[in-house]
Amino acid sequence: MRAMRSRRTTLAVPGSNARFIEKAQGLPADEIFLDLEDAVAPSAKEEARATVVAALNEGDWAGKIRVVRVNDLDTHWAYRDVIEIVEGAGANLDAVMLPKVQDATHVQWLDRLLTQIERATGLPVGGIGIEAQIEDARGMVGIDAIAACSPRLEALVLGPGDLMASINMKTLVVGEQPPGYTEGDAYHYILMRILMAARAHDLQAIDGPYFNVRDVEAFTRVARRSAALGFDGKWVLHPSQIEAGNAVFSPSQDDYDHAELILDAYEHHVTVEGRGAATLGDEMIDEASRKMALVIAAKGRAAGMARTRRFDPAGN
Repeated sequence: MRAMRSRRTTLAVPGSNARFIEKAQGLPADEIFLDLEDAVAPSAKEEARATVVAALNEGDWAGKIRVVRVNDLDTHWAYRDVIEIVEGAGANLDAVMLPKVQDATHVQWLDRLLTQIERATGLPVGGIGIEAQIEDARGMVGIDAIAACSPRLEALVLGPGDLMASINMKTLVVGEQPPGYTEGDAYHYILMRILMAARAHDLQAIDGPYFNVRDVEAFTRVARRSAALGFDGKWVLHPSQIEAGNAVFSPSQDDYDHAELILDAYEHHVTVEGRGAATLGDEMIDEASRKMALVIAAKGRAAGMARTRRFDPAGN
């Protein structure tokens, strides 16, 4: 299983805009993906590759996951995107994002091409990960096979705009409930389908973007929906969304401290006292409690949080 890195916020940056790329290096997003697809005009795509290679090799990306989104396999740009980016900057690249993944063969194609380039250039084979973007009904229907098809896979990513169009959803606002849908959540099945496939194969689940970049309150409301389900993070399209996204996909300080205390208490009672269940104050905890606490503790640790409370066997 690949080591999972924090992806609370994934900032999209046009690969053709050197100024935006330079600015992104100083922003607190967990992941930066340099986009060669939708954010780059057809006439600028080939030049954008050189801009991205230079940025990966010369920029200061300390503490960030470095990703490039290539063009999809139905275009004539895709294979050159992968070859030029990985040959030129593979040592400074963490993952490739593949858009519009419709079935497992798409990811397998990228996996094999990456392996060939890594072998040819002396890079560690398998070192570059893959993020698969699910953007239409075919991708949703085949998501289990997609999630299982490559050891390089690190995340499944929702592409909401194209997906909404592919199922004829009656709305023009990406991320909001469609007009007329007054009960429940129109996106619940989509989100849960992605989440179940991701968790079944030890992958991360990343929610798609919210397009109204100036309305941080609305972004936060929508992000809380997928965070509550268990998603690991969300795309951000503007620096104003980063702080809110990082907060939403991190546990509160109280929850983080409580999770760590549960882990300490359970470990103490099981290993020191030889008991299968334990107490933390007035709270009963068992193996299920430990598993739940592990989730929250892992999110807090990945976010760089520090404990403010310590376990005391005498008084907890």
